[in-house]
Amino acid sequence: MTDQPQPKTPSESRVILSQLMGPGQANTHGNVHGGLLMKMCDEAGGMAATKHARHPVVTVVVDSMTFHSPVHIGNLVTCTAKVTWVGRTSIETKVIVTAENVLTGEIVHTNSAYFVYVALDENGRPVPAPPIRCETEDEIDCNERAAKRRDARLQNR
Repeated sequence: MTDQPQPKTPSESRVILSQLMGPGQANTHGNVHGGLLMKMCDEAGGMAATKHARHPVVTVVVDSMTFHSPVHIGNLVTCTAKVTWVGRTSIETKVIVTAENVLTGEIVHTNSAYFVYVALDENGRPVPAPPIRCETEDEIDCNERAAKRRDARLQNR
């Protein structure tokens, strides 16, 4: 029998990824491809889930991704991911993306996304993930909203 994983806080697995956007990452209008931003979000969210579980994870759901404004060539894009909810083997992360004009210092929230991952053992089978331990009112609120999203996903199956 294996020991039950110890609870972890969202701050223990937070991940921040930043990358400068160049011409090869944009369309003819100078806007960065949405697919590239989705990939960056999945990488940040997946790494936060991996840090939380200390196991490899696979993406099972992109719950939603909302684009608020475009990202332009020359912007420094930052993806900040944190764990918002944990089930037995599944882990939801929220990823917030900002774009910074490094010349002016202006930072714009460009999009947000929710991803769900499943933690895997060395044989590729689902493995229990550590429970989440919320420490702040914001973390509790995020966790409650994540549980509602999970319920909605299960209802829509």
